[in-house]
Amino acid sequence: MTQRKKRGYKAPGNYEPYRGKKPRRFARGEDPAPRGGADPRDENAGRKSASRDEPAGRKSAPRDERRPAAGSKRTQRGERSSAPAPSRAGRPAKPAEVREPRTTSSPPPHQRSARVFTFGADGEPGPQSSARGSDRTIPADASFAELGLGGNIVRTLGELGADRPFPIQSATIPDVLAGTDVLGRGRTGSGKTIAFAAPLVERMLHLKASGAFAADAAPHKSKAPLKRGERQRGTRARTRNPKALILAPTRELALQIDRTVQPIARSVGFYTAQLVGGVPIDPQIHALERGIDIVIGTPGRIQDLVQRRKLDLREVLITVVDEADHMCELGFLEPVQRILRDTVRGGQRLLFSATLDRDVDAIVEEFLRNPVVHEVASEAPEDTRHRVFVVLREHKDDVLVQLARHRRRTIVFTRTRAYAERVAGMLADAGVRSVALHGDLKQAVRERGLAKFSEGKADVLVATDVAARGIHVDDVELVVQADPPDEAKTYLHRAGRTGRAGNRGEVITVIPRTRQKRTREMLDEAGIEPEVFQDFVPGQQL
Repeated sequence: MTQRKKRGYKAPGNYEPYRGKKPRRFARGEDPAPRGGADPRDENAGRKSASRDEPAGRKSAPRDERRPAAGSKRTQRGERSSAPAPSRAGRPAKPAEVREPRTTSSPPPHQRSARVFTFGADGEPGPQSSARGSDRTIPADASFAELGLGGNIVRTLGELGADRPFPIQSATIPDVLAGTDVLGRGRTGSGKTIAFAAPLVERMLHLKASGAFAADAAPHKSKAPLKRGERQRGTRARTRNPKALILAPTRELALQIDRTVQPIARSVGFYTAQLVGGVPIDPQIHALERGIDIVIGTPGRIQDLVQRRKLDLREVLITVVDEADHMCELGFLEPVQRILRDTVRGGQRLLFSATLDRDVDAIVEEFLRNPVVHEVASEAPEDTRHRVFVVLREHKDDVLVQLARHRRRTIVFTRTRAYAERVAGMLADAGVRSVALHGDLKQAVRERGLAKFSEGKADVLVATDVAARGIHVDDVELVVQADPPDEAKTYLHRAGRTGRAGNRGEVITVIPRTRQKRTREMLDEAGIEPEVFQDFVPGQQL
């Protein structure tokens, strides 16, 4: 019968924790603690056997002899003694375990060369910038295979329509494969997504081959304690945590990135997950429970999943921040910093954008180590026509309908969501197949509208600036700016929806008479000389 006292539970006298199991006996002088750690049961059995092998009549040392010798110092509370613990029953002391340092951690401060990248007002590196350019010499006609990508990835890129690398891809892929932090700047449509997606997957293959992902294969036992008489029915595989993270400012851009990364990753056995807001969270949680290698998402939803303890970023070795400047403009600077601090310290960081300015200095200074900078001309492509039409207020609706019928596939940009809905309805009433895309729509509606436009079921996409970055639709022939942008950066991103991947495009900006001076200043800042800057009336020949 058990007895209970105030100080806790006392086991009965006939209690035998390993009843029915024969303890292992060790020969005299044999080390009962094998290499790699001993089972607690065997260790206790070793103590019993050692005590039984002692000569008869020999007693343990008196209590006074167990005390430290005179002059020795006792360890304070919470302080560990550097001397090895004395052995019990003649058993040699177990050597202290030595942990090898992690290869993914950042070097000590005295070995780390801090590099701060400072951009000037024009987006160029300032005089105090210590960021370096790449010293690699890559042939101008190098293929993806010559840049270091494997056969499966090269074949998948060919299926995606990327037969030869663009300049930004040729410049950044070797440095990403080498594990270097990269700052990449290139105009929209220059192939930045493939520039970080393809080498990221190849880099993960190298890390996996070197043993960086060894923890994924180690099974672990269930944390639930076993009751008396129960047996461990086996082990289950450890949930595979992500090793790479790609951050995007908007849901559309995250989905666009996933459409490129997913086939590349699947070609070599990696899996991706889209973690964006505006959609149910349960399917995303289930995907994480099944195991994910690459996470692509927005900062808000990723932070939410981290706080719910459903997403573990402590094994993320490579992090990509796409459209880093726009991320800061939307107020995501602090969330991005918190997310990056949850990843492996000293991991590889890649920042890509069409424009890099002072807003990203905080991220570069804290997280990037000696980054390599690659810049491609950020101005609009030469094969894109730019025209500005000065239109009276009462003629604007008729002009927009005429421009929507001018080309087969057109994107119309507006400043507000309400005006986007009004223009889409007006074009539909005029017999033009159009869809709207803005932030007030549910994510499923936005995806359906974008799919209709991409598949050719709608000729015109009326959108706010939510579609100005990262949205890639093949063969967009015309971009109409129903509301002129306020910044040259926004103009370049809008104009980048056409004339992509070497195709020809056209950009028409509709402005009132009161915006002529501001528009000219904006175009000068963007480095664009429009072919036409004139008055326009409905019915006039385009």
